Amino acid sequence: MKLSRKTFLTAAASLCLMASVHAQAVKEINFGIISTDSSSALKSLWQPFLDDMGKATGMKINGFFATDYTGIIEGMRFGKVHVAWHGNKSAIEAVDRAGGEVFAQFIDLDGRPGYYSYVITHRDSPLKSIDDMIANGKSLSFGLGDPQSTSGTLVPTYYVFSQRKLDPKNVFRVTRSSNHGGNLLAVLNKQVDVATNNSEELDKLKMRDPAKHAEVKILWTSPLIPRDPLVWKKDLPNETKDALKKFILSYGKDAREKEILKGMQQIAGFRESTDLQLVPIRQLELYKDRIKYENDDKMSAAERTAKMAEIDKKLADLAKLSK
Repeated sequence: MKLSRKTFLTAAASLCLMASVHAQAVKEINFGIISTDSSSALKSLWQPFLDDMGKATGMKINGFFATDYTGIIEGMRFGKVHVAWHGNKSAIEAVDRAGGEVFAQFIDLDGRPGYYSYVITHRDSPLKSIDDMIANGKSLSFGLGDPQSTSGTLVPTYYVFSQRKLDPKNVFRVTRSSNHGGNLLAVLNKQVDVATNNSEELDKLKMRDPAKHAEVKILWTSPLIPRDPLVWKKDLPNETKDALKKFILSYGKDAREKEILKGMQQIAGFRESTDLQLVPIRQLELYKDRIKYENDDKMSAAERTAKMAEIDKKLADLAKLSK
């Protein structure tokens, strides 16, 4: 069908108008916060930061508190979340499936470039090591993290179990999943024998209740994990991105702001970052899958070889990115 000049110009004008509207800064932002504790507890800690963001940017900032990581990812995917605090593993899902992009990263109070995953138990437990835990697994209950959690699931699954060619579901009498706050409370109340957690959660407990912190025994500490990223929708208008980044990267300069950040997540502020910070976590995911295929005796040798070759190619591509 041949378009008339008038029709063509009208359509072009409409597209230009749509592009102009999209380019304008938005007036309202939903800020997603991952669920490591109860929503009410997180809201009281994060609300001062969100209020300051609103005052500085002139936008209305709404806290979006989901019950799990998947809720934040899906919220971003369907445009209900514009910016979010993620763990590295959930950030991969947000980037790959929800049009997200890493733009900032937490700065540790002590200047550390990362944090640690733990396997913990109560100090009254007779368990003394990971080998001790595995040897007695059939009599123990185990608290794994949220499936999308870096420190609660991915890192301990890979280092503690996959490298020993074990699946936690086959090691313990019972395995259940919860967030960091739920797992910590379950260990303190002796509702589970062992559970995953991380240094951020235990640092918060130490600040809030040193006596309770002393009841936790750490059986295993991971290698350093990159600090959590902030992710925004890649298609946000540049004016909106600029305003958000300016506020976030400059936040934490005075005593009041420092105290807010410390209470939120035991951090000193934020530094600029990109999707490249996710490369080590992507490599972990692939290594874990490679071990799984390598030990899958239900697959034919040809299928195993093909799967491992596919993973090796992806690992080689990631290695190029990290150079």
